[in-house]
Amino acid sequence: MLLGIDIGTSASKGVLVDRDGTVVARAEWQHGVSTPRPGWVEHQPENVWWEEFVSIARHLVEAADSDRLDALAVSGIGPCLLPADATGRPLRPAILYGIDTRAGAEIDELNAELGAEAILARCGSPLTSQAIGPKLRWLARHEPAVHARTRMLLMASSFLVHRITGRYVLDHQSASQCAPLYDLHARDWAADWAELVAPDLALPELAWPTEVIGHVTADAAAMTGLPAGLPVTTGTIDAWAEADSVGVRAPGDAMIMYGTTMFLIQVLTAPRPHPGLWGTCGTCPGTYTLAAGMATSGAVTDWLRILVDSEFADLVDEAARVPAGSRGLLVLPYFAGERTPLFDPDARGLIAGLTLGHHRADLYRAVLEGIGYGVRHNLEAMAAAGGRAERLVAVGGGTKGGLWTRIVSDITGLPQQLPADTVGAALGDARLAATAVGLDTSAWNPIIATVEPDPERHARYDEYYRHYRALYENTRETAHFLAAEQRRAAD
Repeated sequence: MLLGIDIGTSASKGVLVDRDGTVVARAEWQHGVSTPRPGWVEHQPENVWWEEFVSIARHLVEAADSDRLDALAVSGIGPCLLPADATGRPLRPAILYGIDTRAGAEIDELNAELGAEAILARCGSPLTSQAIGPKLRWLARHEPAVHARTRMLLMASSFLVHRITGRYVLDHQSASQCAPLYDLHARDWAADWAELVAPDLALPELAWPTEVIGHVTADAAAMTGLPAGLPVTTGTIDAWAEADSVGVRAPGDAMIMYGTTMFLIQVLTAPRPHPGLWGTCGTCPGTYTLAAGMATSGAVTDWLRILVDSEFADLVDEAARVPAGSRGLLVLPYFAGERTPLFDPDARGLIAGLTLGHHRADLYRAVLEGIGYGVRHNLEAMAAAGGRAERLVAVGGGTKGGLWTRIVSDITGLPQQLPADTVGAALGDARLAATAVGLDTSAWNPIIATVEPDPERHARYDEYYRHYRALYENTRETAHFLAAEQRRAAD
């Protein structure tokens, strides 16, 4: 059996999987994030990452004969910045990925020092709130005492791997999101830029998520219930583990993840930098990816559900009866700014075309369509970079019910394959662990259905998409003014 455990933004999940890919036990713990100041988003590593890992590990080990366990893999939210001392003890809460926007000034500084084009060419990604380098410089400037004591750069997965194996190691995929510290072409740390951004910080050893890099120590076994000596892989970031859960590994494969936010990953054979996307290493040696992420998706549908005091099932049923175009409504889903391909934290949500004749079903469908237009925008950016998707696999809770995936296929004109199990990153972890110990996972989690686009609705959505793209450009100045007003009111 294989163990996979993932630490997500709002929940930690684990699975126990047979060698044939059958999930035989699951566990899940809910948690939240801390937002001590506007733009700051943090996790408590001891309470969230470690304690929930221990609880899930113990629960799953109880469901298995420990003699049958082959390997463990972990994943987690990322890229994150957890400064730790020489023993791996956290020195402050972890600073989360792109949803934490505190390092805006440091992004501008590093772009000026190193050159935005040079960073994109060498690192594969532009400097954004997703990058680790600016957050390290923010730490040095604003928390110098913590920075002076920092001896390790950890993320959720590498924190857990260090604690259960003693190894200070980070996977190439996660490291490639540490711009400008990592050279995507050399597949190694960029020593000169790393010394500029994080002088005297010993960066972790690099390995691939499909490698066994250590074994559960006796001390960790006593704390977690895991058998001592169990092989442990390098780990990786959750979205890439989720892509692996549905077999998105080969060049031309792409994943679209329907969740609180929308995330897309396209597998490539070579780096293809694009100023509106993240270019990274893949989970398997020799592969690269283009990644895209919208700031909100399911978060907006949940906001609307609460606003109209309804249940999702009712809203989906009603919206399914509304024609394409939502009877003349258009939504910009930038309710928390937007990540790719705009990289505009001051973008704001917009509902255009409202009349007294519109109902909640029209509005709910318009929100789903707005997110679908955002998906198309990102897929077009990937295609422009040379990463056209040949196979698109849909995962996540938003695939349930059928309406949302149908709308996205109609808007993009692309079919989407649906796998048997959408349990997510934890299943991907188990699959990576299986690969690391030499097991064949080609039959895991088969495709059971395909959502085909409707040509007539696709043609109708083409016109709406043109106005969607124009609407942001024509209202950007107003959105930025309102964003500044919102920050002033919050202060």
